[in-house]
Order: sequence, then C-alpha cells, then structure tokens
Amino acid sequence: MHRRYWATLPARLRLLRAVTVALAAALTLLLLLAGLAATGTWDSVAGRDAPRTTSAADLNLALNDMDAQAANILLSSGDAGKGRLRTPYGKAVGFYAGSRRTIGHELRTLAVAAEGDKRAERTVESLTDDFAEYQELIGRALENDGRAGGKAAALVDYRTATDLLQRRLLPEARALVDANNRAFEGEYDDARSALSAQLAAAVALGGLLLAVLGVLQWYLARRFHRILNPGVLAATVCTLLAVVLGAQMLAATAGHLRGARRDAFDSVVALSRARAIAYDANADESRYLLDPQRRDQYAAAFLAKSQQLYGLKGASLASYDGELARAWSAYRADHHDLRFTGEYRRELDNITYAGERAAAEKTVETYAVYQRDDRKIRALVAGGKEREAVAFCISWEPGMSNAHFGAYMAALDRLIAINRGHFAASVSDGRSVVTGLLPWTCGLLLAGSVLTLLGLRPRLAEFR
Repeated sequence: MHRRYWATLPARLRLLRAVTVALAAALTLLLLLAGLAATGTWDSVAGRDAPRTTSAADLNLALNDMDAQAANILLSSGDAGKGRLRTPYGKAVGFYAGSRRTIGHELRTLAVAAEGDKRAERTVESLTDDFAEYQELIGRALENDGRAGGKAAALVDYRTATDLLQRRLLPEARALVDANNRAFEGEYDDARSALSAQLAAAVALGGLLLAVLGVLQWYLARRFHRILNPGVLAATVCTLLAVVLGAQMLAATAGHLRGARRDAFDSVVALSRARAIAYDANADESRYLLDPQRRDQYAAAFLAKSQQLYGLKGASLASYDGELARAWSAYRADHHDLRFTGEYRRELDNITYAGERAAAEKTVETYAVYQRDDRKIRALVAGGKEREAVAFCISWEPGMSNAHFGAYMAALDRLIAINRGHFAASVSDGRSVVTGLLPWTCGLLLAGSVLTLLGLRPRLAEFR
C-alpha cells in the first residue's frame, strides 16, 4: 500500500512540492541567520573592537605627550618664573592639561570596554592606579619647580615619574593596544570563515533547490504534455534571483569586512602606533635637555624609536639622516624599492585609497625635517649652547623644532583620517549590503515557494 501510494503521480508531485518548500525554507533561514550574524559583526567591529583599540592607542599617545609637556614646563619655567620662556611655557601648560583630561577619558572608556574580560579589567585597573601615582609625582615636581632654587628637587621627582611611565604605564598601554587589536583580529578571522562557509552552503542549497525545480518542471511537462508550467517557471526565476542576491550579499559583506580590517584598520593601527612612538621620541628630546646625567640614555631611546618608525639597518644618530635620504630617494624613484622597515614601511606596503600614497609620502618627508632638527639640538648642546637648544626644541615659532613636529603630526593625522574615513565607509557599506539585499532575497524565496504551490494546485486538483 505504502509503495503504491508513492508510485502515484499526485504523491510524487506532493513530494517534490514538499522538498521545494523545505529547501526554500532552509535557504531562507540560512540567509537570515547569516544576515543577523553579519549585522552583529558590524556592531562589534564599529562599536567595540575598533574603538577600544584606538582608545588604547590614544591613551598611549596622551601618556607620552603629558610626560613631554611636563618636561617642557620644567625646561621653560625659569627659576620660580624668573627667565621664563612665556610662549613655550604657556603652550606646554595647556597641552599638559589637555593630555591629562584625555588620559582620564580614555581610561574610563577602556574600563567600560573591558567589562567581562578579566585580563583587560586588571590591565585597566593597574593603569589607573599607576597613573594616579604618576600624577602625584609630576604634581610634586611642578610644585618644587615653582619654588626658587627648586629645580634639582623637581628633576628628581620628574625622573622618578618618567621611570614609572617607561617601566609600567607605557608597557601596560601598549599591551592593551596589542590585546584589543588581537581580539579584533580574532573576530575578523572568525567572521570571514563563517561567511565563506555560509556562502558555500547557500550556493549548494540554492543549486539543489534549482535542480529540484528543474526536475519538477520536467516531470510536469512529461506527465501533462505541456511545455512549461508558468507557476514553477516563475518560482525558478525568483529562486535564481534569490540565490544570486544571497551570494552577492555574503560575498560583498566579506569584501567590505576585509576592506575595513585589512585595507583601512591595519593602517590605522600602524599609524596610531607611529603617532604614539613619535610623541615618545619627542619627549626624549625634552628629557635629554632637562636631565644632563641621562643624556646618553635618552639619545639612545630617541634613536630606537626612530628605528621603530623608519628603520635603517646599522644607522646611528650621526648617520641616520644620510641613510634616510638615500633610502627615501630610492623609494621615490621606484615605489617597490623599500630599503627601510618600521611603521611607515607597514603603511607604504598597504596603500589602498586615492590620496593615501601622497599623504604617506608627505608624512615621511615632514618626519625627515623633524629628524634633522634633532641633530641641530644635539649640535647646540655639544657646542655649549644649551639655552639656544632649549629655545629651538620647544619653541612653536616658524622654523623651530616644535613647529616642524606640529607639521609632521598634522601630516600624520591627515593620513590616519584617510584610513579612518574608509574604515567607516566600509562599515557603512557592509551594513547597507545586508539591509538592502536580505529582504529582497528572503522575499524572492517566499515568492518562489508560493508560486510553486500555486503552479501545482491546478495539476493536483485534477486527481481529486
């Protein structure tokens, strides 16, 4: 009886109808879940992963700048105000206060972002405690500096503070940048793998559904002696469009995700690190002038940070400018001839967007100007002209070192802004792909199921 039932034409039509609807439902569910997962990924990327990585990088930069400005205050304040370099002092006080506010804001932001991540929570707590200790030391240094003859005591306190910064605060901040960036990288890898699997499954299910619709059309033509069933034909067209749009949604989402992470955010991370390193190197110049006993240490630190930015094998401070000029000249002649390493090499290896290469080249060129200023500062000190060296180092007048550093940072900020803008655009485009294509895809699959039912209804009615 059971075999005779399935051998009948109506039973076979009902079976093909059930398989068609089931496959359409499965494909719809798959694409809905994929769309929801993609939306969740974009929410995580834009609302958590990227912001907490950049917040940690901004914290790193602000810590370096606060320490540099504290050194500049001590360098420019004179003896209890006597002999003060008024413009550099005023700017240093303002920048110091701004960096301190930024640090407080970023610590609060990172504390919220770290909730639920025990390791990150401990790191932020440690940073907060260490920063409170650092502020106390700097505050004491500035208080001592405000008294006549208090420079020596102020220098002792500042030295203790900057040691705390270098040994604990900065390593913790850099660890937080790396940890948050790794978390983003892990989410990116998982999302890309999931999208690849979903695309393969959607194409397989879609292909199977189209094959079943093809068999159904052939079976109807053969049994009822009609060339085509209009309902099943329309269902096939709807299904084909749905499969194309669904595959396009998943492939485009993967492409936008790659654009956001690899093309844009990899550069944002490298350039944010570069900016923090540059501020730390700039602070080393001020420390070099402020603390004669540690000049060799701070000169070596400045060179090490320069190598992190634009690495030249075997270069010393004396040879760095010449090596930089030769390496840069070779690059300008052939963009594939990159004889340097470091964060700027990472960026130049990842040029993607219109205007990005020109902005990157401008950044390196302003960096080279700033590097030459550093050698002038050291030459003035070697010639016994320390007052002139201080004035040149911390002055914001045109042609002075801080003015050139400002131009260098402005060029770097423009370069970062290009990549941040394209990161935001990739996120927006990725969201738009899902919200734009998913409703059409699901609607077409639903329409295909309904059209299949309507197309088979007259044929099945003949057997009642």
